[in-house]
Amino acid sequence: MAEIVRMPKLSDTMTEGVVAEWHKKVGEQVETGEVLAEIETDKATMEFESFQDGVLLHIGVDKGATAAVDSILAILGEAGEDVSGLLAAESAAPAEAAAPAPTPAPAPVAPTPAPAAPAPVAAVAAPVAAPVVPLPSSNGKVKASPLAARLAAERSIDLGRVTGSGEGGRIVKRDIEAYVPTPSGGLGAVESSTDTPVSQMRKTIARRLAESKFTAPHFYLKLSVEMDAAVEARKAINAQDGVKVSFNDMVVKAVSLALKKHPAVNSAWMDTHIRTNDHVHIGVAVAVEDGLLVPVVRHADRKSLTEIGAEVKEYAGKARDKKLQPSDWEGNTFTISNLGMFGIEDFTAIINPPDACILAVGGISDVPVVRDGQVVPGKIMKLTLSCDHRAVDGAMGAAFLQEVKSLLEHPVRMLA
Repeated sequence: MAEIVRMPKLSDTMTEGVVAEWHKKVGEQVETGEVLAEIETDKATMEFESFQDGVLLHIGVDKGATAAVDSILAILGEAGEDVSGLLAAESAAPAEAAAPAPTPAPAPVAPTPAPAAPAPVAAVAAPVAAPVVPLPSSNGKVKASPLAARLAAERSIDLGRVTGSGEGGRIVKRDIEAYVPTPSGGLGAVESSTDTPVSQMRKTIARRLAESKFTAPHFYLKLSVEMDAAVEARKAINAQDGVKVSFNDMVVKAVSLALKKHPAVNSAWMDTHIRTNDHVHIGVAVAVEDGLLVPVVRHADRKSLTEIGAEVKEYAGKARDKKLQPSDWEGNTFTISNLGMFGIEDFTAIINPPDACILAVGGISDVPVVRDGQVVPGKIMKLTLSCDHRAVDGAMGAAFLQEVKSLLEHPVRMLA
């Protein structure tokens, strides 16, 4: 018996999906566990496996098309089975739900005498289209057929720029259709633009961050960190064979330890209560082609710098290849966004729900600093903490940020 396969909900924020690829064609046999299609969600492209055996009788969403969650993705059944009834029932369901309740027929009304015939009225002339006036050329004279003039007006073409091929240089239809504007630097310069369809990921980023920005009252705390000791510590760690640690890994470790000391920052506003998390799951923002993904390093406070480095590197590769799974991006309790590798000195980030805070990390700059009354060269990194004032107050955020600064300026504390 034919059964409908519906567009699955593959992430907690997914409302619609795009079919990136079909792995089966209509008429082909599908086995349970076989990949039927690849579905692009708001966060990744995921393989969708069939939950039943059967022949693919109908494809409800073409490759590249978008469909809402629970809409018809496909129909599986026995070879040659008629699916028109299923499709008709599916189409009729919304119509029936929206159909108004029948109203009783109106009571009969006694006939009234027909009114006397009205006096004849003078006929009204049908409206006449306004004549098309050819666009004037620079000398105020133009020779064009009425059709050419109308087409030029519709397309906003200055007839003074068109060369006529008709008798005596008269502009005709073919001249308008063949006309190609040329840049002139003035009013006739060509303007162009490109419209790019919004991806599922970009739609979700727009919706969630707009909700965050306009729902959570943000405030920002900024701090400069002297990174000289961290730079030397990283050199020593990376001097070991097979070991590679980034400054971002050091920030993740410092943040995770600071959150254990200041758990109020490791929280979320839940409308009726504030949830303080005992576990520390750090979301690390990764830039991808369509936007931003935030894979999660779980229990980061329990992991070494090298373990954090290997995990972040693996997640970044999977994110760019759209191979992340829901378990890779769910459950963050705090988020870090680092743009230092792009030369950004400092910036403010929008809180990533449901977290109460997000840390924006800038690059390391060589600047003069004052130490013991002397101006000396120094390496400075700027941090900006965005806080949801409903859950975190200024003093809480400041104490947390000071702890992060202390850990980065004395990295041996992170290695103990």
